[in-house]
Amino acid sequence: MNYSLFVRRNTEIVSPPLLPEIRLHLATEVTPIWQATEDSLAAGAVPPPFWAFTWAGGQALARYLLDRPETVAGREVLDFASGSGLVAIAAAKAGATRVTAAEIDQFAAAAIAANALLNGIEIDVAQTDLLDRRPEDWAVVTAGDVCYEQPMAERSIAWLRRLARCGSHVLLGDPGRTYLPKSGLRVLARYQVPTTRELEDRELRDSIVCEVLPE
Repeated sequence: MNYSLFVRRNTEIVSPPLLPEIRLHLATEVTPIWQATEDSLAAGAVPPPFWAFTWAGGQALARYLLDRPETVAGREVLDFASGSGLVAIAAAKAGATRVTAAEIDQFAAAAIAANALLNGIEIDVAQTDLLDRRPEDWAVVTAGDVCYEQPMAERSIAWLRRLARCGSHVLLGDPGRTYLPKSGLRVLARYQVPTTRELEDRELRDSIVCEVLPE
């Protein structure tokens, strides 16, 4: 399976609504790429193509990094559950010395590589499940829109809190997902993020960027 070829053939090059300075390989409709993913693997149980869309929480977090480059400039950044690589690309553009995008989906890993090339930057891609591993010494850790389902949210937040306790500056972007923690977060910024009815239940999502506290 040529994942890079699949990404290029099933997407268009567009800019997210909140980030005109970044270009990405993205889907313009939900159903065709979802079906194409399944058809290409000849199976029904495949990862949903989350990488093919820019979700509101990720857009807010990427915008925050570009607006406040001092957050990551001169520092090493890990972007967790990177998806399209949007936040990782924003971190690189904001001056991070090294950016690693963590993503276990092979389609997403191919998309991240293609999107980094498209924007003229370098990003390392780590295709490992970091949630069961001992936290590493990252200066900044970012996570966009990871609280969409309970198991993922609980594992991710617990791991992000461990990173914060180890000294990492942990940033989370979220558009009000159901499983966002009610405590242990410090809100840094808010954005109204344009969305589509194909993905969300409204055309604008009130999204926050917050610091994850160690508790």
